[in-house]
Amino acid sequence: MAKITGKYEVLYIIDPAQGEEGIATLVEKFKAMVEAGGTLTDIDEWGKRRLAYPINDLPEGYYVLMHYESQPSFPAELERVMKITDGVLRCLTTAVEE
Repeated sequence: MAKITGKYEVLYIIDPAQGEEGIATLVEKFKAMVEAGGTLTDIDEWGKRRLAYPINDLPEGYYVLMHYESQPSFPAELERVMKITDGVLRCLTTAVEE
């Protein structure tokens, strides 16, 4: 029997130069997108942290971790949107084992 929904987590890093309002806008945008395509179970804003290596010459980034359930096709669409959004430095989606 095929899986109808799966559990996923996505960690994304936002450029801190966006400012508090810009960061809040991006977090809300991705939160709304997940809620439209699945069920958001948890969102954890880690805040500004030092990067392991510079990305675009930036030493810090604003980290956000979201847990959600959705159709198996949704995570690819979410990552596609994150990759073309200005202000997002990196994103990584992983399937969570049940």
